[in-house]
Amino acid sequence: MADSSPRSPSPANELAHGALRGAVAAMAMTGMRAFTENAGLVGQAPPQAIVRQRIPGMRRSLGARPRRRVLEEVFHWTYGAAGGVAFAALPRQLRTHRWAGPAYGLAVWLSFEAGIAPLLGLKQAGDARPAERVALGVDHLLYGLILSEGRREED
Repeated sequence: MADSSPRSPSPANELAHGALRGAVAAMAMTGMRAFTENAGLVGQAPPQAIVRQRIPGMRRSLGARPRRRVLEEVFHWTYGAAGGVAFAALPRQLRTHRWAGPAYGLAVWLSFEAGIAPLLGLKQAGDARPAERVALGVDHLLYGLILSEGRREED
């Protein structure tokens, strides 16, 4: 008789699933960011700030704006995939909690705001920009929600 009980995915499958969800979540953030930028809430989003302010040689070598935007998005999606892998590596009991994904998304954003942006010397690191910070916080809540929703166990 075949075993019909659900089995847990292998660790490699969990990490691959995390990478995929992280990339998809970062892509959803791209849509949210387009809205917040066009609404005037966000000036220069983190991926653009890093590429434009910290990698000027690459910016010059890429030339045309569309190629820079492609680099910024691929950079963001790759970072999102890496964040998805890190989320998938957390203990299952933690990941399946209802608020684990959104809390993780906020933690990623806060680590950028408090650590990465000042460390890289990005212009917006010291600026008081409450509307932008709220918009980016909501953006990262979306990221975390997408990361966690696919594997959350039903209550």
